[in-house]
Amino acid sequence: MAKKSPDVFVIAFTLILLAAVATWVLPGGSYTRQKETVNGSVREVVVPGTFHVEPSKPQVAAIFLAPMRGFLRMGAIIGLIFIVGGAFNILNDTGAIAAGIHQLVRLLGNRSYLIIPIVMTVFSFFGGAYGMAEEAIPFALIFVPLALALGYDSIVGVCLSFVAASVGFSAGFLNPFTVQISQGIAGVPLGSGIRYRLIVWAAATVVAIVWVMVYAARVKADPKRSIMYDLDQVRREDLGEAEAEQVAFTWRHGVCLLILAATVVGLIVGSTVYSWYMVEFAGLFFAMGLACGIAGGIGPNKLAKSFITGAKDLAGAALIVAFAGGIIVILEDGHILDTILYGMASVTSHFGGILAAQSMYVLQLILNFFIPSGSTKAVLTMPLLAPLADLSGITRQTLVLAYQLGAGFNSMILPTSAVTVGTLALAKIPYERWFKWNWPLQAALFVFSLLALVWPAVTHWN
Repeated sequence: MAKKSPDVFVIAFTLILLAAVATWVLPGGSYTRQKETVNGSVREVVVPGTFHVEPSKPQVAAIFLAPMRGFLRMGAIIGLIFIVGGAFNILNDTGAIAAGIHQLVRLLGNRSYLIIPIVMTVFSFFGGAYGMAEEAIPFALIFVPLALALGYDSIVGVCLSFVAASVGFSAGFLNPFTVQISQGIAGVPLGSGIRYRLIVWAAATVVAIVWVMVYAARVKADPKRSIMYDLDQVRREDLGEAEAEQVAFTWRHGVCLLILAATVVGLIVGSTVYSWYMVEFAGLFFAMGLACGIAGGIGPNKLAKSFITGAKDLAGAALIVAFAGGIIVILEDGHILDTILYGMASVTSHFGGILAAQSMYVLQLILNFFIPSGSTKAVLTMPLLAPLADLSGITRQTLVLAYQLGAGFNSMILPTSAVTVGTLALAKIPYERWFKWNWPLQAALFVFSLLALVWPAVTHWN
């Protein structure tokens, strides 16, 4: 009998325990921080050379407080998960998604494979241009059933939006949350170096698309090769029943899908033009759910029950996000987060040239576990690494590239990333299966990133 993989909650709580143990082992320390204006926003940045050792605060009781404190820390994204789940369940109960997918599959015929490169390119562009990350979470509820209907699996469905956006985010050419913030802190002209960044973005996107298309082709040829085969069989049966009940595409379905399309447009415009974030996203999807319920002819009581059912189904997702937040809380309260940062930055200072660029990339990969936020990591690390880049003989432009490549790719596999665990929860993909599928892709992107840093380091790219 095969050994069962640990549940994601077991993994998360184990990490909480390890974080607490680290507060007893590692010395405490902190950097002095000062407020600076970066791209029009006032942020607290680390002052280089100010690290000082201070007593750590060993955590014990915090182990049991961590999930609740993580819930408070991640409250916005947890609320978004509940509301998106409820809203999409209303949309699903109208029959519009099943009917729309049935029509799309019929129209595509033998050209269904085109969905993968087209959709992934679009989402990668969004990630690279304006830093789409949290905004991609709800699309799992759209693309998973679409992928299943096209003969693929739920992994492919998540790749269409989440993986594509993650790749674009990390290899971004204008991403304001990584490229522009880090350029501003490092003193590099905003938007500079975009030609090479576009090349890196395009190459990374091609790698991801080819990877997914090869896997998708294998699954379509033999569904049993899917890592999600047993779980997806149940979903396919449910999808088939829904299509059987709603064979005809009605005007109500059309109106609901138009509302969904308007919501997607609103999501993009709101986040790029009006700086919307979690609260506004939640309000937008709540409005979508109500509008779809009314357009679909669902009565008030049934609509309320549908919303509650959808939210209830995602209770596990909300809890795992809270656990992930609790890990970071313990590291911060134990006063060891800056100690970890200082130790890693000290190691990179001993390298030069290509190795310096690549070691700074590896540093960002490791820090990504402790600090999943790209903008926060830029504020903490760029003031420290910029002087080290000068001493190591690499340009600050190269440092920015090393930072951004390390600030996104591996986020799609980290249990401390709220976006990752939230997306997997919506897609109903167990973390351990996702990890098993995704780690070879991470290895490929790791090699890709190391190679992408060679030319900038050799040519002193500016």
